[in-house]
Amino acid sequence: MILVTGATGNVGRRALELLVEQGHKVRALTRDPQRAQLPEGVDVVAGDLADPATLDAALDGAEAVFLFAVPGSGPGFVAAAEAAGVRRVVLLSSGAVEDADLASGPIAAYHADIEQALRGSSLEWTFLRPDVFAANSLMWAGQTQGGDVVRGAYAGATGAPIHEADIAAVAAAVLTGDGHAQQVYRLTGPESLTHADQARIMGDALGRPISYQELPAEVVREAMSAHVPGPILDGILHAWSSSVDRPAPVTGEVERITGRPARSYRDWVLDHAAAF
Repeated sequence: MILVTGATGNVGRRALELLVEQGHKVRALTRDPQRAQLPEGVDVVAGDLADPATLDAALDGAEAVFLFAVPGSGPGFVAAAEAAGVRRVVLLSSGAVEDADLASGPIAAYHADIEQALRGSSLEWTFLRPDVFAANSLMWAGQTQGGDVVRGAYAGATGAPIHEADIAAVAAAVLTGDGHAQQVYRLTGPESLTHADQARIMGDALGRPISYQELPAEVVREAMSAHVPGPILDGILHAWSSSVDRPAPVTGEVERITGRPARSYRDWVLDHAAAF
């Protein structure tokens, strides 16, 4: 049995679907089973990683776990997993843990805390550290639905955006394959792109001329502060400013682990065209 936590999220749902397609017995942990809408045949169990007392039923009989990172959940999960006899845990961590511009921020901190709890356990762990999610571009949807200009900070900020389907494919391969114990995989898309590059590629994929208009960082900070906590926003803007004119690192881990090249940013846009 493979337990998937974060089963209704972008990565968890895709990983679960892949595992089901491959014929594995899968259980999903969710806080609201009635609304999960998961594939037929999945054993859906109510529970919350933030409350270890709710995990016993989900972990019963599970040999491997895809672990979504919930702040503060590491020690409680580890204790429950060890007690249940779980052997393998694949953590969806974050590239921020090893990024000098983000390592001191709250995102890196809570992922690192969970990593540390797993490192100190008897479990076979693997850490997946994706960098920039291509899905971050969904924050542009409100602008592209009303015009052909995306406005934001640092047009030259770089990243190597990764498709969530590739993260899920790596997760499925690691959960079901051998040779990944006590390994850390930094996951990226296939190329370094600026914000301006992403807007251009989005336009090309959608058949319209989308461009990126740079705004002062403080203007963007004020606009984003309504829905992004201050410390996280500070880290995002700092990382963007630090990456200008500096190509983002690109790894080949997706292809090495799954046997197929990472999907391009254009692929991601086409898969999500309806949003834009």
